[in-house]
Amino acid sequence: MARVVGGIATSHVPAIGRAIARNLQADPYWKPFFDGFPPVHAWLDRVKPDVAVVIYNDHGLNFFLDKMPTFAVGAAPEYRNADEGWGIPTVPPFRGELDLSWHLIESLIADEFDITTCQEMLVDHAFTLPMALLWPGSGGWPVTTVPVCINTVQFPLPSAKRCWALGQAIGRAIASWDSDRRVVVIGTGGLSHQLDGQRAGFINKAFDQKFVASLVDDPTWATRFTIEQLVEQAGTQGIELLMWLATRGALQGAQPGAVRRVHSNYHVPISNTAAGLLVLESAV
Repeated sequence: MARVVGGIATSHVPAIGRAIARNLQADPYWKPFFDGFPPVHAWLDRVKPDVAVVIYNDHGLNFFLDKMPTFAVGAAPEYRNADEGWGIPTVPPFRGELDLSWHLIESLIADEFDITTCQEMLVDHAFTLPMALLWPGSGGWPVTTVPVCINTVQFPLPSAKRCWALGQAIGRAIASWDSDRRVVVIGTGGLSHQLDGQRAGFINKAFDQKFVASLVDDPTWATRFTIEQLVEQAGTQGIELLMWLATRGALQGAQPGAVRRVHSNYHVPISNTAAGLLVLESAV
């Protein structure tokens, strides 16, 4: 059966794409952020995943406010992106892992998740930028992919508890996939930030650090908050931490000691956002 080699959670701020396009990785403003990734590259070289299940949120490229599914899974042979503005160049298409996509969809529906199945799907910066950060300079991506999209844009949003359960269901589906492939789960977004309104520029470092630590030692901690409470703590767009929570759920084991922190990085600000990075693998 397939094996989850670990999970990676990282920010996906559009300005990262512009920095990559302009080769600003060594710029003093950007260096503390990009310096967090060489240990991740070394870990990926060691565990050598074949497939990436990417849990992210769409910002209007594939879905818009008139049609916003709570949970959607890609089932396409490839995934392309498009010009979103922001100065982010488009990248080569990502190969889909169709067999896992359909197995995941069927497993999630059997677990009573109502999934939107996308046999055609555009992926935006929340998908493309983490992939570019993890496999920089990739002329052809070394992994096949399965996009899993969670609505964090149009209220009502799924609860933290529901996203944790989704992650657990994804982990069970991967573990039951009849394949010898190695799978990495990637969750993108956050950490705390708010881009508009009276709290524009809001960052809550203390909450961010508590949340990241909880993913190792007390992963259901965030499920005790309502969506409104999480928005108050992390900002309107900081609710993207739901993707981090689902990623941790996919690694199985809610008990302390179930996972091991391989690497983490935290830096503020990047374009008014608290940028986070976390790599976990099973400690069992």
